[in-house]
Amino acid sequence: MTTAPSSRDLAHPARDEIRLEEVLHALADPIRLRVVRELLAAPGELTCSAIELPVTKSTVTHHYRVLRECGVIRQTYRGTAKMSRVRSEDLDDLFPGLLDCVLAAASRQAVRLGGG
Repeated sequence: MTTAPSSRDLAHPARDEIRLEEVLHALADPIRLRVVRELLAAPGELTCSAIELPVTKSTVTHHYRVLRECGVIRQTYRGTAKMSRVRSEDLDDLFPGLLDCVLAAASRQAVRLGGG
């Protein structure tokens, strides 16, 4: 994993360090899956607070950290805001169609269970 030289730089795995089992683990959580879905639907980067989640702020921070550390999202500071975006290009290159498949399956499940 690339190291963070200062407290304002966040550690992210290099593309070749991203592992399928870690990505699948991150996407298996409904809150993290929701974050990814909303980040992908956004026209650009979003702050962590832009997505309303039914959990505490510290839990939101945990979910974003899991997504970042496994390589699903990239986070950078813009002033005091931590901006997030999905590493779509990296993930599609390493695991073609994975994100689309997981998101489509989650949508079908939501409909089947009456939540979508």
